[in-house]
Amino acid sequence: MPDKNIPDPSNVPSLPDRPTLPPRRTHTRRSWIGAAVVGLVVGGGGGFAAGRSSSDNSTSGTKLTTVKIGVTDADQDYWTVFKKLARDRGIKVQTVNFSDYTQANPALAQGQLDLNLFQHLVFLATYNDQSHETLTPVGSTYVVPLSLYSRKHKSVSSIPAGAKIAIPNDATNQARALLVLQKAGLLKLKGGGNILSTPADVDKGASKVQVTPVDASQTVTSLSSVDGAVINNNFALDGKLDPTSALYSDDPKSATAQPYINVIVAREQDKDNPTYAELVKLYQDPRVSKLVVAESKNTSVLVRKPAAALRKLLTGLEKTVASK
Repeated sequence: MPDKNIPDPSNVPSLPDRPTLPPRRTHTRRSWIGAAVVGLVVGGGGGFAAGRSSSDNSTSGTKLTTVKIGVTDADQDYWTVFKKLARDRGIKVQTVNFSDYTQANPALAQGQLDLNLFQHLVFLATYNDQSHETLTPVGSTYVVPLSLYSRKHKSVSSIPAGAKIAIPNDATNQARALLVLQKAGLLKLKGGGNILSTPADVDKGASKVQVTPVDASQTVTSLSSVDGAVINNNFALDGKLDPTSALYSDDPKSATAQPYINVIVAREQDKDNPTYAELVKLYQDPRVSKLVVAESKNTSVLVRKPAAALRKLLTGLEKTVASK
């Protein structure tokens, strides 16, 4: 989602986590991010008035700079703390909550938002490629693991040959799920696989299990009918699964997890905006970040990567996406 935390994304229709995400423009390339929820919910402070503005601070008489941030978790406690810290620095943060991930990037591109925070770099790269936009990261937040769960087996080694494993069917999470299963030794991908792998890339003769793509939101409920399922962190937590019970998880601290770093995103022309840089620092403040980690049941791994390094990663991912 993107993932409530990471996002890990879903299919993008013609245009668009959370990473998930914005409507993808009509592109001949395969549509990758799927699905979405239903409507758009505006939360925290008023609708879509575009751009930053100033408002009076009734207590001090000073002007506050208003910044609208598109999110998918505006009800979380850390936003209250974040907003207070920002206000102390003269910034009024308004969160605009999306239940449909496919809308947050277009809203930013069109100037209805100043920033968004819901997606990882793979999601953003795909959005930019498909929509011909140049949205860019201004700061990093965290990476969350993607995990294999089972109600029938107690370990990866006990999963039998021919077992059926459910994986998310949206392109971003699907590819990552296949890479997780490969790292767990349950299947092999032709050419080693990459961030855009599909079930068609599975080397069936060299693989122990079969994969069954399902909607990401159905991976938890599928556990009763399959041998295992690779489940996004947010759906696992919503489904009351204990993260420590996962049979296998990818390593959020590894180099291979870097494409899944969740980021704070701005328009290209605003990448050096000092107010946005200040907000990145506040999101990474321990008073906020400790609540972010707690909300994920300690599964999120905080990332402190310079914006320039994030942009370099994004450029490489955009080239990978464009080559498909």
